[in-house]
Amino acid sequence: MTDDSDDETPIWSPAAVAKQFQEATQKTTQSQQELFEQYLQTSMNAGGLGDFSQLSAMTMGTAMFKTRVQSGGRISIPDAEREALDIEEGDIVQTVVIPVKRNR
Repeated sequence: MTDDSDDETPIWSPAAVAKQFQEATQKTTQSQQELFEQYLQTSMNAGGLGDFSQLSAMTMGTAMFKTRVQSGGRISIPDAEREALDIEEGDIVQTVVIPVKRNR
């Protein structure tokens, strides 16, 4: 089985899967950015960013938490967040990393 867009690359080859994953990640990132921009615009029109009540609807299926970077650059998703989002070992997740403070 081959993908019509590539010459003779099998659709489930590592290169094809990586390309599909990259495209999906880019689309997801773009959608999240558009949603956040819409939220900011709506908030600004409503008089500021003081009301975060609408933010929960935008963030369904997401989690925000702080964690420490462990050896080898590893981070852990807390049990409660994994359970709430039904994340299991081997699942692929998208991560946005924002440094909070340096602990040096």
